[in-house]
Amino acid sequence: MSAEIWDSGLQSERTRLAWVRTAVALSTGGLGAAGLAVRHGLPTAAVVAFALAALCGGVLLIRTGVRFRRYQAALHGGKPLDAGLDALFAWLGTLAVVAGALTFVMSVR
Repeated sequence: MSAEIWDSGLQSERTRLAWVRTAVALSTGGLGAAGLAVRHGLPTAAVVAFALAALCGGVLLIRTGVRFRRYQAALHGGKPLDAGLDALFAWLGTLAVVAGALTFVMSVR
């Protein structure tokens, strides 16, 4: 029996799927919210914020395959992992959703 810390691929696959879920939620939620904001005449700031969230989700989705291959190589090569840029896009998208939601709430009053 081997004393390896990880299984031979499933941890990276689960992480990849979590990033895909995050990216899809940001992109589809951002597009849907931007569309609703345009149709209901919300301020431009809300539309821009939701569109930014969709853009961040799209970038994360595009980067998913590259990141997965890079992480597989790092794990099997014993190298450190770095998700700094992807985490930045995820946070930026999340903050854009919050900004769009706050703009929506403030404009409905």
